[in-house]
Amino acid sequence: MDWRRFGFIFLVIAVLFGVVVAIGSKADSPVLIITSMLATTIAVATPLTLGALSGIFCERAGVVNIGIEGMMLGAAFFGWLAAIYMNTIFGFAPLPSLLIGVLFAMLSGGLFALLHAVLSVTYKVDQIIGGTVINILAVGVTGFLNRQLFFEKGSIFGGQVPHAPGVLPRIQIPFLADIPVAGRIFDQQPITIAAILLVIIAHYVLFYTPWGLRTRAVGEHPRAADTVGINVAFMRYANVVIGGMLAGLGGAYFTLESVPSFEPLMTNGRGFISLAAMIFGNWSPFGAWAASLVFGTAQALQINLQFYRPLIPDQWAFLQNSYIVGLAPYILTMLILTGIIGKTTPPAADGVPYEK
Repeated sequence: MDWRRFGFIFLVIAVLFGVVVAIGSKADSPVLIITSMLATTIAVATPLTLGALSGIFCERAGVVNIGIEGMMLGAAFFGWLAAIYMNTIFGFAPLPSLLIGVLFAMLSGGLFALLHAVLSVTYKVDQIIGGTVINILAVGVTGFLNRQLFFEKGSIFGGQVPHAPGVLPRIQIPFLADIPVAGRIFDQQPITIAAILLVIIAHYVLFYTPWGLRTRAVGEHPRAADTVGINVAFMRYANVVIGGMLAGLGGAYFTLESVPSFEPLMTNGRGFISLAAMIFGNWSPFGAWAASLVFGTAQALQINLQFYRPLIPDQWAFLQNSYIVGLAPYILTMLILTGIIGKTTPPAADGVPYEK
């Protein structure tokens, strides 16, 4: 990541943290406020990080994937549905039900991605259109099943939403969670911790393993890769499905780790913001994670300002409007995609169907 992007990330995070500290310092210590902001930022950046990793695996292999939003939404619904079935009908305890729900979320994300791979790799459909199909399909399927299963008379649950099994419990990282005050940063839930670990794993896999070398080869010069015996179609299929499973894990965050319920369109554009993070991070895991933290900070601003709303001075009265503050991630997305922070270079064969 070049110095301009690093400077932009540092500047945005510093400004947003500074706003919250300036307002909340009348009630709490700056250290406590910064710790709270960091903990919230890391947590809310989880689906963005996983969505960005999903895009990296797809596009490094040469397949554009704007269907991350749909994969997340579908995974959020089917993971939640599986957890409810395990808990309510089969009588599983809450934690095993939630873990099964996470597995189903990843599986559903992988299946949506498989459909995208079939359209993009086998039938060579325009990949933007293919991703749009995934998004529309996920909105339609989840909305229809949500109504039919829970809100229609005579449905399997009698027209009422059954009791959800809760959310995944927090995990205290040994030693780190015991640090006074700052230990709260390391008191996170499983999918959040997994997202950070997956950033490290993805970086290693992409840049230090034969699999990563082959993935990057089919994304940069598929004909040369094919010449040396790499199965281009298989590598693209495999990486798109891997990306779908990562997006599915990001979807599980919404219903199994954040709130124990499903709402139509609850992903609220996170998949598209993930793509912006991927682009700003120049298709690298650590760069995408850093960009995801910028968007996460913008969302954490809205969450933390709710605690200090009565302390907001009159000259900053616009910060009392949650809708205005909530625009920050989307404004950042548009700013980044304009390219004024510096141009990025996608894989050379990204979005180009391969003719053997």
